[in-house]
Amino acid sequence: MAEDLNLSNLQPAQPREDRKRVGRGLGSGKGRYSGRGIKGQKSRAGSHMMRAGFEGGQMPLTMRIPKLRGSTSKDAMPVGPFRTYTQPVNLKDLDRFAAGEEVTPESLKAKGLIRTIRKDVKLLGVGELTQKLTITVHAASASAREKVEAAGGTLTLLKEPKLKKARKHKMVAKAEEVEPDEVEPTEGDQDGP
Repeated sequence: MAEDLNLSNLQPAQPREDRKRVGRGLGSGKGRYSGRGIKGQKSRAGSHMMRAGFEGGQMPLTMRIPKLRGSTSKDAMPVGPFRTYTQPVNLKDLDRFAAGEEVTPESLKAKGLIRTIRKDVKLLGVGELTQKLTITVHAASASAREKVEAAGGTLTLLKEPKLKKARKHKMVAKAEEVEPDEVEPTEGDQDGP
C-alpha cells in the first residue's frame, strides 16, 4: 500500500528542469549571442511571430498575382467570389420512393440522398424514372424535367431560374447614302453669271 502523502515525501510528478538562462557568460554555453547567431532578422526580438503569408517585406504572392485566379464574375459561378453550391440528385436515385410519393429536400435527407437541407438541391437527368412522383427541388436540368413529365410526374422549382442577360452589341452607325438627284445646288455650284 502506498504511503500517505505528507510534507516529508511531497515531490513533483515530473522531475523539474532548470530553465535555460541565456546571455550569462561564455562559460554557460549560451553566452555572447545567446544561441541566436550573428545579426539578421532572426536575431531580433519578435522575429518568430510573423503573420501567415509574410515574405520578409517583399510583395507577397497574394498581391503579385491577384488577377490570375480565374474568372470572378457573377456569371462564372461557382468559380468566382459569388460561388454557390448545389447538391446533385440523379433521377436513378429516386427509385427509393414509392409511386405517387412526394419528393422534397426533407424527404431526400430522410432517405440519405443529401447531407443537409441548408444547401440547394438540383435534380439531374442521369438514369430513368419509372414512377409517377411529385418532385419539389430548387433547380433541375432540362433533361430531368423532360423525363419527370414523360413519367407522368410533376416538377416544381423552389427558386426561379435566373435568365441570362442578352449581350448588347455595339451599333455601327452607317452613313445614309444620298442620291445625287436629291442634292440641292448651292450658290457657288450654279453655272453662268
